[in-house]
Amino acid sequence: MKEKEEADQIRDRDRKDILNAYKNLMRVCMPVTNKAERKEIRRAFEYAVHAHEGARRKSGEPYILHPIAVARIVVKEIGLHSTSVVCALLHDVVEDTFATIRDIRQDFGSEVATIIDGLTKISGVFDHKSSAQAENFRKMLLTLGDDVRVILIKLADRLHNMRTLQFMKKEGQLKIASETLYLYAPLANRLGLHAVKTDLEDLALKYTEPNIYLQLNASLTKVRRESRYYIKSFVKSIRDQLKESGLKFSIQHRYKSVYSIYAKMLRQGIPFDEVYDLFAVRIILQSDSAHEKNDCWRAYSQVTEKYTPNPERLRDWITIPKSNGYEALHITVMGPRGRWIEVQIRSERMNQIAERGMAAHWQYKDSDQKHDAHFVKWLGRVRELLENPTLNAVEVVQEFKSHLIIDEVFVFTPKGDLIQLPMESSVLDFAYEIHTGVGDTCIGAKVNSRVVPLNYILQNGDQVEIITSKKQLPKEEWLQFTRTSKASHRIKEAIKKEKRRIAEKGRDIFRWKARNYSLDNQDVMNELLAF
Repeated sequence: MKEKEEADQIRDRDRKDILNAYKNLMRVCMPVTNKAERKEIRRAFEYAVHAHEGARRKSGEPYILHPIAVARIVVKEIGLHSTSVVCALLHDVVEDTFATIRDIRQDFGSEVATIIDGLTKISGVFDHKSSAQAENFRKMLLTLGDDVRVILIKLADRLHNMRTLQFMKKEGQLKIASETLYLYAPLANRLGLHAVKTDLEDLALKYTEPNIYLQLNASLTKVRRESRYYIKSFVKSIRDQLKESGLKFSIQHRYKSVYSIYAKMLRQGIPFDEVYDLFAVRIILQSDSAHEKNDCWRAYSQVTEKYTPNPERLRDWITIPKSNGYEALHITVMGPRGRWIEVQIRSERMNQIAERGMAAHWQYKDSDQKHDAHFVKWLGRVRELLENPTLNAVEVVQEFKSHLIIDEVFVFTPKGDLIQLPMESSVLDFAYEIHTGVGDTCIGAKVNSRVVPLNYILQNGDQVEIITSKKQLPKEEWLQFTRTSKASHRIKEAIKKEKRRIAEKGRDIFRWKARNYSLDNQDVMNELLAF
């Protein structure tokens, strides 16, 4: 009798938890869905509840709470709409339950079924050193060009798994946290999902370096407490200055994430006390698209009129946005008491893209149907890489990792066309970016009218003219100073092709010599060739 009462209590508690989670989901869906879409979400919810009935997570809670949480992240933190919510609710039903892709297609249509199929194919833990798991990840990345929502829902799934990682064994925690740092966080960053990337990095550090995480988090908490009034005073002075200009704006401030502090300490070999840019002030302008750039520079003028800027720390991503779509002006000014403060200036549109990512708005937001040229170009390169039959799965993942780098250098062709390349790219990277034939025959370049060698590292603003020779052929040592995967891949292909040509030539010479010595018997030939 007592066991029955306990079972009833558990069922009642589960039912209450599931209902509350669903209500929270619908609350965030309400502003971005209509009645028909909410009805479809309800259908998906009921389908998933039935499919996952009796299943539990390692935490002991009903399994259905996980897809509901993923769906909530998809809407609130990534900015997707109803179809993605439906897919998030159903994302595990084919893998974990009786349902099939055919069932999903019949009940929810081909669009949802295609996304669920993509999500099902990429399930499981990824190990970049394992060929089988690398192949699994390759399948996921192939969906980037078809429907980017597969990747976005997968990132939401990964984020919720990281947030509930405490219920796993330590070995599992380390494995999932390590793969998150290796690929998922950089992928979120490349897609412009800054908040998701920051959460993934901090959570991963919490499990990979728990002591360091606790120390840095405690230090950052102390800084937050001590700098509260300083920031408030600085923000007030900026607000008063901007009001005089007639601009409409809001001001926020944010602290550097624990992981980014840790990365900077490692990169520069400095202690926590020497990380000075622990917080930044963000000015968000209420400007239409026709005036937003001009308004950003007006705000810049107002800020620098009040506080002295560091000219070496100006970052203009308004004139030339980052390749993940990020647009903003970043300036560092000398604030009160001799402290450097970073100020970020952007419009509401720029802020929306910065927070939720270009991919989320790229094709599925009614308010923004514009295709970003850089993003489309990047997707094309990734697709070409993934479909390359000469690379094995592990090589693909390693090459893809290099595609996630968004620290860039901006250089120009002799005609003035802008070329964006990863930071520390060489003349050779530039040549292959222009054309494979130009890269293969490159012997040097003129950079700003000065002759430089192939391994010259390009700087922002360089104007580059490639020098070629028909006698030139790609060499293995070129791989030592190429930064882009495109250049590395083309060089490797050319070297393999040349080796095959030499082998064929050697085979022909051998056969000709063999015939001269009456060794043209096929069996003898095969034995000698095998030797």
